[in-house]
Amino acid sequence: MGSVIGRVRAVREAAARISLTPVLVRMGIFLSTLVGLLLAYPAEVVVGRAMGPLVAVAALPALMPRRLWPTFAALVTVGGWLLATDGYNRPIALWRLMAVAVALYLTHTLCALVAVLPYDAVVDPDVIVRWLTRAAGVLLATSVLGVLLLELAGVRAADGGWQAVTVAGLLLAVGVTALLAGLLRRR
Repeated sequence: MGSVIGRVRAVREAAARISLTPVLVRMGIFLSTLVGLLLAYPAEVVVGRAMGPLVAVAALPALMPRRLWPTFAALVTVGGWLLATDGYNRPIALWRLMAVAVALYLTHTLCALVAVLPYDAVVDPDVIVRWLTRAAGVLLATSVLGVLLLELAGVRAADGGWQAVTVAGLLLAVGVTALLAGLLRRR
């Protein structure tokens, strides 16, 4: 019984010390996760009874970013995308695909940020701005490469199918891996 009372006191003390920045970042996690879910799932499913569970799935990574919930939310989002494209035969629109990818990445990067922020952290706004600027750069580069790869798919050989895109994607993955390995060696 004493440990339960101690935990309740610890939660109350932590709630009294919460600062604004970690709360705002967690709100960003919630919103980006919810936007990704709403864009991924078909409208017929969202309008029905699924809205409540989708809001709950979006709240989980915002409340517990250090656990498995960000991955769970990403998997639920991808499942919604597959349900929409395969189950409801929704055509794949480039804008929707890019928007879901942006929402997934924002959720991921904001969870990484808030996972290292204590609840009572006083954070310089420049830290958040730099973090989001880096994320915007990654999103821009990824979007440009994605559109270029889709254009490359249009120039594919008659028999080759998606072979050119697959090879280009593999070369890009190897290049990024080599770049990251080189950056890690510098440390």
